[in-house]
Amino acid sequence: MIAIGNFFFKYRNNLFIILYLLLFLPSPKLFSPQQFGPNYYLYPVILGLLITFSGEIIRGITIGLAYIIRGGRDKKVYAETLVTEGIFRHCRNPLYVGNILMLLGVGVVANSLIYVGIVMPLFLFIYQAIVLAEENFLRNKFGAQFDAYCGRVSRWLISPSGILETLKGMRFNYKRWLLKEYNTLLVWLIGIVAILIFKYPEIVPEPDNRITTFAVIVLGLGMCYAYVRYLKKSGKMTDSMA
Repeated sequence: MIAIGNFFFKYRNNLFIILYLLLFLPSPKLFSPQQFGPNYYLYPVILGLLITFSGEIIRGITIGLAYIIRGGRDKKVYAETLVTEGIFRHCRNPLYVGNILMLLGVGVVANSLIYVGIVMPLFLFIYQAIVLAEENFLRNKFGAQFDAYCGRVSRWLISPSGILETLKGMRFNYKRWLLKEYNTLLVWLIGIVAILIFKYPEIVPEPDNRITTFAVIVLGLGMCYAYVRYLKKSGKMTDSMA
């Protein structure tokens, strides 16, 4: 399992893009008009958006409080220090929990039984393998310190105990969140917009308006992306705290 995890870790970015595209495969519906009536689409849209945005909120808070470097330049599992502050005090893998919720949420938004029932379990298997590979590395490097951390913090469940004190005791670095997350945000938001516009004619009834609406929204997102990228590359925005 550790060898499998190391493989998935190395190629995870390309693999996840491919799996993300499976959102657009034809699939039986989770919520159908026969079961839920003419407004059936409100169920997957509202529920899915709540789930997927909760995932990004978890990722955003985690990154804004304490960032963790997951891999080295050779795309192998790597860590300089054992990060146990911020949300990592309450869950060992909050970024992955956020990812899973984001992906599950867009699957629900897409109203795809295949994605939720088949692709998501595959995601979970991949993440479990990656986490086991990371834990093997961390245990070999940090030994008893990591074992003690595992003994008090869950691998997947985010403990609410003391989380308000954690949030109050640290400053949220929104610049770090933007600079680390803007690539993910662009792909994620474009996927959501595409699903809402092209899967649900109820949202944009006129076919001629769908491409225009999609293009305008994507252009706006692209401009925001380009601006943040410019700030990063020019050095006008850094993740240093004022």
